[in-house]
Formats: sequence, structure tokens, C-alpha cells
Amino acid sequence: MLTMASEKPILYSYFRSSCSWRVRIALALKGIAYDVVPVNLLKDGGQQFSAEFKAVNPMQQVPALKIDGITLSQSLAIIHYLEDTCPNPRLLPQDLKKRAQVRMIADHIVSGIQPLQNLSILKQMGEKKMEWARNCIASGFQALEQTLQHTAGRYCVGDEVSMADLCLVPQVFNAERFKVDMGPYPTITRINKALLELEAFKVSHPSLQPDTPAELRA
Repeated sequence: MLTMASEKPILYSYFRSSCSWRVRIALALKGIAYDVVPVNLLKDGGQQFSAEFKAVNPMQQVPALKIDGITLSQSLAIIHYLEDTCPNPRLLPQDLKKRAQVRMIADHIVSGIQPLQNLSILKQMGEKKMEWARNCIASGFQALEQTLQHTAGRYCVGDEVSMADLCLVPQVFNAERFKVDMGPYPTITRINKALLELEAFKVSHPSLQPDTPAELRA
């Protein structure tokens, strides 16, 4: 089951999964070629619940990455491993205060916003799921906008792309999907626009993945 170090990494991904997109951006920025195994979170009651995928990731979530003979899950754990093993370009600043700010913003998104509007939660919200998702994202974005006004340069922390930016762009994509009014968040909007001009963010976009449905392709 495990890949040998000489083989290409294998990413288990769903085109629209924001957690998968974070990892796709990191792989693209670091120039790491990889193969994709699509895991459709909606088809067949959710392919992540299959016995085959549970053997890959017992949490039954994407992404999972087979790399260097190990299998990793959890997007930030994967990105930290890529950062440790392939440090250029770096996604964590050398300055310790900026590094802490990057981790703070990344955690704000991956722990404080995204899980509240995740598929597993929305399934339980029934007809109120759009309203619930909008409220969760808006609440998180109000705090994030305030934080970014102190930390941002061109990107989330200063003028270099960091782990925080890898988390921001997929979350804005989710916000737009759930029809969140982005008017109150000019800093988030500006940074997102600047990041989407970068090649690594373009090639990893949900509209360009092997499992993107034809009607959603770019």
C-alpha cells in the first residue's frame, strides 16, 4: 500500500474540498509532482466511508497523502511535513513573531471557521445549512479581517506567501459558494485576489482538478 521514497506522492483529494486545496497549493508552490486519487465525498453515500479509504485514513476525511513511505492526513500536518522536507520556497517566515502570526491565522481558519461549515456538519443542519454556513463564515471573517489589518502586507502576513494564505483562499471560495457578502471584508478580498493571480493557486483550483465535473470546469 505504501509508496516508496522514489515514487511520486499520492494525494487522496476531492476537487471542492478546501482542506485538499490547501495541500494542492503547497505541492504546487514547492514544485512536487504527485498523482491524484479522487475521493468523491457525495457519490455512493460518500466514498470516504469505504473500507478501502478507511484503511488509508481512519478519520475518513480528505486529504491524505502517501509520501516517502508514510501516509499523512490533516492538511496542516501534511503542509508542515512538506515544509520540513522541502523548505523552498518557505511557507513559514524566519522571523519568529511573523511565524507565530502565520500559525495563528492558519489555525483561525482551519479550527475556527472551516470545521463549522464542513460537509458532515451541514448534513445535520437540514434546510438551515446555507444560513448556518453563512453565519459561521461571517462570524469568523469578522475576526479575521480585524487580525489581517494588523498583519497583512500584500498577503496575510507581510509580502511573502505563507501557510496562512494557503488556508485563506479555499475559505474565501467556500464563502462565495455559500453566498457570504464579502463587502465587510476588504482586506480578505484584496489578499484573496492577489493570491489567485499566482500560478500555484491557479493550477490547484477546484475548477481544474481531474475529478472536477464537466459543468464546473474552468
